[in-house]
Amino acid sequence: MKKMFQSVRAKLFLTLCVVILMIIAFLVIINKSVLESFYFYSKKNASLEAFDFINQNIDNHQIADFSLELEKLSLTNNFDIIIKKGESEIYATDKDFSSNFGEIPEVKYQVSYNVFRQEDIMYADENVTIRKIQDKKNGMNFILLTGTLKNSGTIFIRMPITLIQESVEISNKFLYLIAIIAMVLGGIAITWITERFTKPIEELNDIANKMANLDFTKKYRIHDNNDEIDELGKSINTMSVKLEETIQKLTRSNLELERDIEEKSKIDEMRKQFISDVSHELKTPISLIQGYSEGLIENVNTDEESRKFYADVILDEAGKMDELVKKLLELMKLEYGEREFHDTQFDITELIFEIIRNSKVVLEEQNIKVDFKPKEPVYVWADHFYIEQVIRNYFTNAIKNSKKVGNKRKIKISVQANPKKDTVKVAVFNTGDPISEENLNRIWTRFYKVDQSRNRNSGGSGIGLALVKAIMNQYGTDYGVKNKKEGVEFYFEVKTAVREK
Repeated sequence: MKKMFQSVRAKLFLTLCVVILMIIAFLVIINKSVLESFYFYSKKNASLEAFDFINQNIDNHQIADFSLELEKLSLTNNFDIIIKKGESEIYATDKDFSSNFGEIPEVKYQVSYNVFRQEDIMYADENVTIRKIQDKKNGMNFILLTGTLKNSGTIFIRMPITLIQESVEISNKFLYLIAIIAMVLGGIAITWITERFTKPIEELNDIANKMANLDFTKKYRIHDNNDEIDELGKSINTMSVKLEETIQKLTRSNLELERDIEEKSKIDEMRKQFISDVSHELKTPISLIQGYSEGLIENVNTDEESRKFYADVILDEAGKMDELVKKLLELMKLEYGEREFHDTQFDITELIFEIIRNSKVVLEEQNIKVDFKPKEPVYVWADHFYIEQVIRNYFTNAIKNSKKVGNKRKIKISVQANPKKDTVKVAVFNTGDPISEENLNRIWTRFYKVDQSRNRNSGGSGIGLALVKAIMNQYGTDYGVKNKKEGVEFYFEVKTAVREK
């Protein structure tokens, strides 16, 4: 309730109501206090003008019928006129008025003592007296002018004032009625006016609140009134546009700054991770190189064959270090988005055949049978180099971990299109031991090996599957590993492409 009376609409409504009431009260006071006095003033002046006219023309013989002029004067001003000279009555417009006087003494400015009582004198000079009197017979009030004419006659002019007093009372009552009607109509008008004035203010307030909450979608609708509210609305719309543009610029600058900071953090993190990984993984090969180098320097074995063996170990470990560093750098660039993928259309079955042919010697040495029999070429849209890395890592991993199951050691590769997802699924299965549930997710971590002993003779740096994860994350397609009957299956998906004719 308190909040409602604090609104601009309520204040404007109450203010206009008070103004209307004050105007009506002022009119009532003026009507009651001034109207009667003004009436008396007007009647006094009218009676003096009538006296002057009669006094100047009483002996004017050019006026054919002076009585007719007096009659017109009486009717026009609602006067009763009596003119006497001595005890004779020269003229009287009202016989009742004349009969009330009876014998009028010759004393100047006096009237009959028996008929009238003396009231306040309104005007008096050498020849004229104007006073208020009351007719005792009927109780009516009059203004009476008594004057001496230039022909030594006496004139009496009577004007009724009871009617004006009644008129004042009636007009006041009418004003009260007008006040009630004015309050009702004024209330309706004020409600409409306040609604018209406060509605745009409320709209502007709502826009300002939205702007405070950084919502610049709402704009003030200009009404083409060219008033102060329209000007304010235009200013708020301009301010809204400029604030939105400024905040958008600040947001873009902030995003760029965040990206720069994030990029810097990534670079710092990449450096730290690289140093950590390199220091961890190069301990063993550096120790071997150092040990065999010291052996060569100190001539631990003097025969040529031993010295060649030492040199071969040093060369082999240096090659492994070089390969490890290259893979690690490639992995970090992939993980931190610093590699660009150049996608093209190519036959993925041909790529798989090429990888199998390159591994023919190893497959024959370990007596591993590869089952890959595609029915037709399958075209995909991807980066040929990185997809080759994924397949090669899966295939190499399958060779290293394949074991005989039922007197056979086998690797099976399948390529299956999925039209609903518009992808091609490539799966590499090898016979062997299943991977424990605990290790199914861990194997994608860099340098993690299921064989916790990390036997170097088993080969591998533990980076291959981490590279696969980084490459597939760039494409956003599915990849993973499943334990199957008699072995393990690694898979990934790649987008299909329309075969070129």
